[in-house]
Amino acid sequence: MRVAIYSRLLDQSDHREIQDLFTELENYHIQPVIYQPFFEQIIGSVKFHDHNFTTFTASGDLDETIDFIISLGGDGTLLDTVTLVRDKNIPILGINFGRLGFLASIGKEDLKAAIASMADRSFVIDKRSLIHLDADRQLFGETPYALNEFAIHKQDISPMIKIHTYLNGEFLNTYWADGLIVSTPTGSTGYSLSCGGPIVFPESGSFVITPVAPHNLNVRPIIVPDDNIISFEVEGRSEHFICALDSRREIVTRNIQLAVKREKFDVSIVRLNENNFLGTLRNKLSWGLDTRN
Repeated sequence: MRVAIYSRLLDQSDHREIQDLFTELENYHIQPVIYQPFFEQIIGSVKFHDHNFTTFTASGDLDETIDFIISLGGDGTLLDTVTLVRDKNIPILGINFGRLGFLASIGKEDLKAAIASMADRSFVIDKRSLIHLDADRQLFGETPYALNEFAIHKQDISPMIKIHTYLNGEFLNTYWADGLIVSTPTGSTGYSLSCGGPIVFPESGSFVITPVAPHNLNVRPIIVPDDNIISFEVEGRSEHFICALDSRREIVTRNIQLAVKREKFDVSIVRLNENNFLGTLRNKLSWGLDTRN
């Protein structure tokens, strides 16, 4: 078995768990393929007893011989991992070294159990839909898609913008707001939730359209089927605004033509058998806990 390992930047205090990871991989005779910048970060503090490993630097280095990719970090790291996997259908195992961790929901204290489940193939694969961006000019290079959300947002000190929004060419609404979010079900627990959007089950096959600080208080989030094409025209006093896919952003001019739809492929997220979406909600949002006591 060959497993790719991706991480951005971890604290020195996490290196003991990183050592445990490589020790467990060696115990199960799993060959690691390590992201080169991460390898350079840990080479001085992690011992590799078995030197049967290689490194990778880009998505093109990940081929059909890779069985899994392990994301070490928070949800942002896992979102980066999605841009590496692309349409290769390599399952992603997210180990949470960050804070909240809706996506990377396996705690680092469960690292050994996660490797054992991966080796024994006693896990569940969750298919998560993506959102794809089309524009009349190239945006976001070879990865014009997102796992969480697409967002339109005014620049920092600009006045609010007007976002004319259409479903399959039919007018839906004009949002006078700081911005607009179109989230996948996975992204419903992210930026959309912080702006008052609903929580949506991952398998629901929908998009959530959520305004950011709308000028009209009667404008509320709306859920639409993800077989719709949602298109936008933006007006504003500023010549530019922000276009975002997850944590990636580009500055665009207001005359750009934008539309989003469901991506043709899904991403595979590894889940341990005892974990599920309801359990994650209860744990991460502290549902059922009386914090007064």
